[in-house]
Amino acid sequence: MNEFTVKMDVPMEHMQNLFGEYDTFIKKIEKDFHVVIINRDGTVKISGEKADVEKAARTVEELLVLSKRGNVLQQQNIDYAIEMGKESNEDVLLEIDDDCICHTINGKPIKPKTLGQKQYVDAIRNNMIVFGIGPAGTGKTYLAMAMAITAFKNNEVSRIILTRPAIEAGEKLGFLPGDLQSKVDPYLRPLYDALYQIMGAESFAKNMEKGLIEVAPLAYMRGRTLDNAYIILDEAQNTTPAQMKMFLTRIGFGSKVVVTGDASQKDLAPGAKSGLDVAIKVLSKIDDIAFCSLTSRDVVRHPLVQKIVKAYEVYETREKNYNKKHRSRN
Repeated sequence: MNEFTVKMDVPMEHMQNLFGEYDTFIKKIEKDFHVVIINRDGTVKISGEKADVEKAARTVEELLVLSKRGNVLQQQNIDYAIEMGKESNEDVLLEIDDDCICHTINGKPIKPKTLGQKQYVDAIRNNMIVFGIGPAGTGKTYLAMAMAITAFKNNEVSRIILTRPAIEAGEKLGFLPGDLQSKVDPYLRPLYDALYQIMGAESFAKNMEKGLIEVAPLAYMRGRTLDNAYIILDEAQNTTPAQMKMFLTRIGFGSKVVVTGDASQKDLAPGAKSGLDVAIKVLSKIDDIAFCSLTSRDVVRHPLVQKIVKAYEVYETREKNYNKKHRSRN
């Protein structure tokens, strides 16, 4: 075998970011592309079979550009860059990184981090109603919130309405302390958390007081018409078909809607139909309604979460196939 080598210059100020603590990032690239990477005074040498070296070099180059743009590289960036590099998806990472939705209160940019997330964000921009369907950790709600706050700040909508069904997962609301708002607040906590992080507690409280931001359980939507609003329905897999229909028919002029849900995490009573499942079947051919399916590849939490989601996907597929075969035999 003829060894092929590529050399590239890496500025010292980006070396730590690119290589990771104890060289963990570069070791992962070496292992996954079956190459050897050596650093000598700012010159990185990548050696191995030509096809492997070219893919590894392209991946390192893209990660270096991300670093030069001010990104602090994390394990998720490395894993996704390797995945894209193996598929020869050139410049995908850079294209994704170009799309900055807004900044958090601390100045941190909020961007899609995977191709699936980028397609989801683009769908929200281009459609009146978008369904974001996928497992935990894929940024469905967080990105929708970022888009809603950006539209609100740009005066594209006059208010933001965030809602989710208050499903009792084994506990009764009546046993929780406080008034009705106190009882439903725990169910809406993830929405509050995202708002605080992106908008800041003070700005959120001020807009909440004026009624420009509303966080409420789905039951509060009945009988209303929501004009010129950015509406997010979270945890939609826990709606009934009647609730989903009620929610979608509340939409008025100048409004934009994002519905998020994870079909694999339903808290409905056994045998009950999910409003999200029914909506996917009923609305799939209507213009200006988009459906975005995010997968384990789009998980941007701890890498272990991605492995857990993937393991469950494999298990559930196997169970489904087994049950199908078992029924056909009977």
